[in-house]
Amino acid sequence: MTHRNSIPRTNLSIFPLNLGGNTFGWTSDREGSFAVLDAFVEAGGNFIDTADVYSAWAEGHSGGESETVLGEWLSARGRREDVVIATKAGQHPEHSGQARDTVHQAIDASLNRLQTDYVDLYYAHFDDEDVPVEDQARTYDEIVQSGKARHIGISNYSPERMRRWFEYAYVEQLALPVAIQPHYNLVTRKDFESGYAPIAREFDAAVFPYFSLASGFLTGKYRSLEDLRGIERQQLTEGYFSEEGLAVVAQLREIAERRDVEIPSVALAWLLAKGVTAPIASARTTEQLPALLEGASLSLTGDEVAALDRASAPFA
Repeated sequence: MTHRNSIPRTNLSIFPLNLGGNTFGWTSDREGSFAVLDAFVEAGGNFIDTADVYSAWAEGHSGGESETVLGEWLSARGRREDVVIATKAGQHPEHSGQARDTVHQAIDASLNRLQTDYVDLYYAHFDDEDVPVEDQARTYDEIVQSGKARHIGISNYSPERMRRWFEYAYVEQLALPVAIQPHYNLVTRKDFESGYAPIAREFDAAVFPYFSLASGFLTGKYRSLEDLRGIERQQLTEGYFSEEGLAVVAQLREIAERRDVEIPSVALAWLLAKGVTAPIASARTTEQLPALLEGASLSLTGDEVAALDRASAPFA
């Protein structure tokens, strides 16, 4: 029986690994994306994360590529009722920002690409400081009332603006966000643990962190700057390269070798041990998937968690 976690205040039950869809239609072609999705669901996975902007940053792409591939897979496999789909609004080149009309247009465009009538979780992807948080809360409540999204979440907002959304929605009895999507991993701890974790606890929101493996740094495949040359994520990953960062990887490697698992499995298991509901991780190929899936079921001992806490203390 596959272990499931619940998203608070919903009837959604999810596999404790959120498959990131940023690779679909970008570094994974349609066939490769289908293979990853098939393998993920076959292994018991049911929670898939995408965004309308994926992958507008790639040359020749305009945004929506990930949703399009995912929608084609949902249609081809007839699996819509078996999976929990999350997408996001605010960054698509044609629907930028969080103005009311923009968000309504964005959800319709996303549903069209995803070939579905609703998404299970709809995130405000990035804040739009030109739009009062109160107005954004009302817009996303309208999306829920319309039936186009079952629930809503918040991603890249300051703790202050995020808290204001929760408080306003609570008082006004609007759709209350059920999840937050922060940047959190072993080498990026401080902002989440000091600013966002208290909000999630107070308002009983699920936590689905992105960059769970620090853009590949916490897979252990990079041991020196030389290993990074020519890698697409170079600019993202280089920031972690320091004695402190490599010490975290060394601690991960030690635990992984002792437990006879892969390094990414340990990094994801640490997040779950810290109270995360389901970390987000992407697999470009099916070969990358088993280590991620194992992280969802690996239970670290108290001593192992403490050792990783100590190794990553400089980042807290």
